[in-house]
Amino acid sequence: MYRTEAIKPDDFKPARFVSEHTITLNGVEIPYQTICEDNVFYNADGKPVASIFSYAYLRTDVEDVSKRPVIFAYNGGPGSSSVYVHAGCFGTRRVTYGEPDRPSAFGPFEVIDNPDCLIDVADLVIVDPVGCGYGMLLDEKEKDNFLGIEADAEALLNFIEAWCLRYQRGLSPKYLAGESYGCTRSATAAGIAATGGKDRAYGVAFDGIIMIGNTVTVGEYFGRNVPVEESVLGFPTYAGVNWYHNHPSGQSVEEFVMEAKAFADEDYVLALYKGEALSEEKKEYIIEKVSYYTGVSREYLLAHGLKIDDNDYRQEVLKAKGKAVSRYDGRMTRPMLEPWKDEERKALWDDATADRYDTYFYAALTGDILPYLNVKLDRTYVNMTMYYKNWNRTCEFGTTGEQLRNAMTRRPGMRTFFANGWFDLCTEFGHVFYTLDHAGLPKDRVFVKGYPSGHMIYIGEDNVRELSNDIRTFILGGKPE
Repeated sequence: MYRTEAIKPDDFKPARFVSEHTITLNGVEIPYQTICEDNVFYNADGKPVASIFSYAYLRTDVEDVSKRPVIFAYNGGPGSSSVYVHAGCFGTRRVTYGEPDRPSAFGPFEVIDNPDCLIDVADLVIVDPVGCGYGMLLDEKEKDNFLGIEADAEALLNFIEAWCLRYQRGLSPKYLAGESYGCTRSATAAGIAATGGKDRAYGVAFDGIIMIGNTVTVGEYFGRNVPVEESVLGFPTYAGVNWYHNHPSGQSVEEFVMEAKAFADEDYVLALYKGEALSEEKKEYIIEKVSYYTGVSREYLLAHGLKIDDNDYRQEVLKAKGKAVSRYDGRMTRPMLEPWKDEERKALWDDATADRYDTYFYAALTGDILPYLNVKLDRTYVNMTMYYKNWNRTCEFGTTGEQLRNAMTRRPGMRTFFANGWFDLCTEFGHVFYTLDHAGLPKDRVFVKGYPSGHMIYIGEDNVRELSNDIRTFILGGKPE
């Protein structure tokens, strides 16, 4: 990967930037300090090999920080910087939201003081993992120690322990807030913290985890090899996207989705199991119901054995209108390519959400937020790497579902909040339901809520406000609802 800053490990000097600010929330002026810095990893010879870059927002009028929570927040990928959660939700400055299906990838962009910021109740540490954002992989030979499910989680744990020691926050309640693969990172880190890692044990424990766009699973990486038909797992989200665009019912989205889930759990899964043994009468009933709930045509269902492929769905639900929906947020659309064969072969990963919002978040962070934080680096800000292509997905210590169970059972009192968008075709709600029904988690300490949004739940002024309020409630010990 090319760099604009000439860096040699032997000459690497960690960066650190401090600034003072205030923000007014609900009529109260809150003073805070920001500390943005490299958190360096060294090899056995004492040479720097990698850095996690952190952005800490610390309220300064708190006398006893031992009782003040700290939230460590990050995105996923793997290989993503924290640009989305930073500029979209958690920072004291964030983007503004208008119509979700915004017509352009370009400005004018607007960044405001975040009226929903959680700094009133918690200090915030936003994290760029190794090699992402301003995080650095200084020695490519060391990549195996960072670029993998368990290695990445242990890097996070080492960083958190060092950060808490540096700023004397060992007594503070600690929370992890991960989006997408960040949920995998959180569950794995919490599990390893409770049971031990590759070469050492950890002393840090987490009071709770916020899972935004869940990837915790009883199967393999990102829900692969879960022993149930993928069409059944995806069904609640297909119903949600169909509800949004085609308005098949006067019900609320949650009512419609849960009714669709009940059908999928009973009739649909059995029909797929029976296959050709299904009677014609029963087959017609299933086709009618599946089309009603998902918006997929009879012709498609007959051609695919009543099953729905995730990728096909995005091109099928609005096919009659000449549009495809986004994997990241089913509310968002783009025109289909003509002829249809080009749409099938070339357009699948042309995602309407990424097309419109990646530029917005990047512009807001680099053009407003970083200068506001006094961060002045001659260093490329890498919003997303391609590390996921060669990520080590081996889980020697168990699945992410097992790791979360280990953390919650070995750390009595630990709580988990799953927040998922009804229109998220990337990390579908069905995987949340399945994980909760099969992972053996303590149900009295697990909370789940759906939002009328997609993968980045906070897209939309109402959504960012609701999600922030629910996280605030969770941090304060309440039940998000």
